[in-house]
Amino acid sequence: MKTNFRKIGLLIFALTTFASCDNSDGDDIKLSPPTAAAFKSISEKGLKRNTQNFTMTAGNGVVTLTSAKGVKLYINGDCLTKNGNPVTGQVDIEYIELFDKGNMLVTNKPTMGIMPDGNRNLLISGGEFFIKATQDGKELTTGCNITLMVPADLTGGVDNAMTLWKGIIDDEGNLAWEDARNDGANGKGGVQAEGNNYYVSFGNFGWTNVDKFYSDPRPKTTILADAPEGYDNTNSAIYLSYDGEGTNALAKLDTYTTEGLFSEHYGQIPIGLACHVIFVTEENGNWRYAIKGVTVQANDVYTFTMAETTVGTEAQLIAAINAIQ
Repeated sequence: MKTNFRKIGLLIFALTTFASCDNSDGDDIKLSPPTAAAFKSISEKGLKRNTQNFTMTAGNGVVTLTSAKGVKLYINGDCLTKNGNPVTGQVDIEYIELFDKGNMLVTNKPTMGIMPDGNRNLLISGGEFFIKATQDGKELTTGCNITLMVPADLTGGVDNAMTLWKGIIDDEGNLAWEDARNDGANGKGGVQAEGNNYYVSFGNFGWTNVDKFYSDPRPKTTILADAPEGYDNTNSAIYLSYDGEGTNALAKLDTYTTEGLFSEHYGQIPIGLACHVIFVTEENGNWRYAIKGVTVQANDVYTFTMAETTVGTEAQLIAAINAIQ
């Protein structure tokens, strides 16, 4: 009997010792960060899920395609070329439309506009669009304008300050928006509001946006964010959602300092701004994320711990981001 009690005591001691070494709870959670490829792949899954596919016949004039959210695409099939030669026959169209910050995040397509001085600032979006035309796997070009009729209800109604922007993808696959107005700084480029729609006209396939710069008169600052240990700009990202701006705007801390911090290094964050800082990464095909509500003070540094994070599906993350108001 004494031997049995001794064995039971040793077992309890061993279990207690094991539990004391277990760091699966609290601020000291230790996980294996994803590879850069795994993190990139989860955004690619978001893009694939958001991609709509159409077919049209080239050589038959203007073709009208209607998207899942009611956007109408007008593409002149007589203007399509492949390697400089006119195209006839069936053409495949890939199309993406993003109207909310949840889907902007899971596709890594934030609304950051390039300012005249080269710095970047938040854009309020009337919709982000991607169009690609191919035939037999070869990309096509067009010699005519493409036109979109975009219901303004998708982004809160008509805003006459909206103008045309072109998406620029860098070597790391990150997107920023370049002013694409063709009628000068005081014009609107290819954006015209009529009734309850935006009519958007542009001459190239790729990424296009209907946008305006976010404006706030308060003094500005630069903010930093610290991801959990082992996470950096290759295997995670940090975004900002500005409170009170609806669901059609998403900023990103798009630089990474030598000290290992994510940075908004342009100094465009209003002091006193109520916003949410969002950390995201990948884990076993799902998203691991944390959302932190803050009021910006000068030179703030926001720190994330693994204990603050949760794991969810893409749909759960989108719902959580779009719920931020």
